Amino acid sequence: MYQTDPPLPPSQVLPTMYDLPSEDPLDMDLLEQMHPRPPRETMPTMYDLPSEDPEEPGLPDEFHDFQPQLLRETCKPPNYPTGEMFIGTDLNLYYDARNRLWHKRPDWFLVLGVSRAQQQQDMRLSYVVWQEGIAPFLVVELLSPGTEAEDLGQRFRDANKPRTKWLVYEQSLRIPYYIVFDRYQNQLRVFQLTATRYQAVEVPEQKFWLTELELGLGVWSGSYQQTEGLWLRWYDSTGNWIATPEERAEQESQRAEQQSQRAEQESQRAERLAERLRSLGVDPNDL
Repeated sequence: MYQTDPPLPPSQVLPTMYDLPSEDPLDMDLLEQMHPRPPRETMPTMYDLPSEDPEEPGLPDEFHDFQPQLLRETCKPPNYPTGEMFIGTDLNLYYDARNRLWHKRPDWFLVLGVSRAQQQQDMRLSYVVWQEGIAPFLVVELLSPGTEAEDLGQRFRDANKPRTKWLVYEQSLRIPYYIVFDRYQNQLRVFQLTATRYQAVEVPEQKFWLTELELGLGVWSGSYQQTEGLWLRWYDSTGNWIATPEERAEQESQRAEQQSQRAEQESQRAERLAERLRSLGVDPNDL
């Protein structure tokens, strides 16, 4: 099922022009002419450049833009109306009323039992847990070069600084499910809060069923936003991937086309029958 080769992290891509020796500019020019490379191998990425926020390597890349969209479009739990749940994407999550500037920015999170904004002016600018009164039910983090230590709680904590995402989700917010996807290694990891600690859960076939949502989350190999790759996506109780609005529109179009073809076939069959009756001297209108 997973035939698509996972992409390499930027740090493992072939050496860029910044890594090559520059003692002889002529050799560099010759090398570039003989072996031209795409921009992704010659330009620095946001993971190579410093950020003013040490916990955030930079603005979301394309994958961090598309993947949360797919999760949002396919998150359709049959037991929770869309108006009774909130989905946050790259949105500040404020979690400590005593330190009101402290926040995390999950790649994707789901809150159950809260109302969505009905008017544009009421749309949330952030998610403030002590105001909402409900913590997220599930958080998804998409691993990137340089963020693994923060996402998995492997960074040493300074007593004067905020906790890592792992500790905030586990101990401050006690979020029931923490899901981490590493597209570079094609690895889906699920952690479930048991008592006071996250415990790793087995994920056979890269799929995990959440009884509370009557939905499953798994790794799907396919094309989204005209881009082939490995994507996190929700599936239903029959194991079918939840369709996106674009896919549903395409399915409706195909059904309409099939109905039109069937109607045309019926019309042609009726016309042939009428011709046969007329050839026998019977007026089909008299029947």
